[in-house]
Amino acid sequence: MKQVIRIATAGSVDDGKSTLIGRLLYETKSLKEDQLQHIEEKSRIENKGYIDFSLATDGLLTERKQGITIDVSHIYLQTKTQRYIIADSPGHVEYTRNMVTGASTAHAAIILLDAQKGVSEQTIRHFRITSLLGIPQLIFAINKMDLIGFSQSKFHQIQKDILALNKASNGLRQELFFIPISALHGDNVVSKSVHLPWHDGTVLIDLIEQLKIDEPSTNDAVLNVQYVLRSKNNSGAFQRGYAGKVACGKFIQNASVVVSPSNNHSTIIKIEHHGDEVQEAKESENITLYLRDQLDISRGSVIVSNPHSLQRTNRLKATVCWMETDALTLGNKYWLQHGVNRILCKVVSVEGKMNLISGGIENVNTLHINDLGQVQFQLAQELLVKPFSENKALGSFILINYLTNNTAGVGFIN
Repeated sequence: MKQVIRIATAGSVDDGKSTLIGRLLYETKSLKEDQLQHIEEKSRIENKGYIDFSLATDGLLTERKQGITIDVSHIYLQTKTQRYIIADSPGHVEYTRNMVTGASTAHAAIILLDAQKGVSEQTIRHFRITSLLGIPQLIFAINKMDLIGFSQSKFHQIQKDILALNKASNGLRQELFFIPISALHGDNVVSKSVHLPWHDGTVLIDLIEQLKIDEPSTNDAVLNVQYVLRSKNNSGAFQRGYAGKVACGKFIQNASVVVSPSNNHSTIIKIEHHGDEVQEAKESENITLYLRDQLDISRGSVIVSNPHSLQRTNRLKATVCWMETDALTLGNKYWLQHGVNRILCKVVSVEGKMNLISGGIENVNTLHINDLGQVQFQLAQELLVKPFSENKALGSFILINYLTNNTAGVGFIN
């Protein structure tokens, strides 16, 4: 079975990102027949003289009329070797929060640049966000090379400017790829361009197929309990099962576990996967665990392998991307959603806002919409957590306005 690789895309307005994604969908035969017919018909009606591949990703008529894309779209693409989910993020500065959420689970990112403009403020902003989120593989697609005469010197200058940014990004190890392309005409997208003989690298689709999933290894097995089931065992006695998705690691029958927040210990006597008994269960599988002891376990409880390296804490320091119109300020209270667990938290410290252009920290005590900053929270009860850099599932959370129930922000545990 093909593995699924998640790719985030980013680029400034009019850099040609929608055209590039549309062409990738077309060239990999990922477009449905009616989608392709719509694109061809629309292109003819508008007398473009070419197939407008950007129409493949613009889902809303109002967005098309305005000539912009303002939301994160999840696009599915498949090649001979892999399956991909592309989180297509908007290019506007005011939608920084959309890119953060779209890229938070990505294995790689494609950052598009207009070769005429070179490295813009948005390019720098997008690069900083990918560094903040620890995305390990970055493809810089230098688009519209046809509009600068396929200039080798201009391409190398852009590459040099980006490498200078990377050198100043606190030594985060990211694998960078650079490729000159023309999304409109297909140069270097799926086949080598005759206009770019000086580029000795591979084409974009091959770069994408070479991407890899390199998840941090962990010996910690974690199950967030979503449902408590009550059934009869073979002897007719009632037993309780704890159903949920394995967040990370692997559970094995007869292994020792500990339950949070009660801190009670027990042993796994049975594991069920889709109703069948199995000896082990791994990450992302939906399972039911049965324990030897009758413990006080309910929805929101966490079952963890014992021993484990998770941190038990009632105080969190995290990088927060703020999404609400109302600012995050000292003393504010929110629901903190961590897995299926929702607890009350309070803002006890705002340690500064990130300047995504300079990379520095500005001294502020509030965060406004689209701001990213360092915040400390006091929790109403203890949580088992991991830093985001070590485990994305256990190291991230959502902040919810407890009055409106709207998503207020997302956090990444330091």
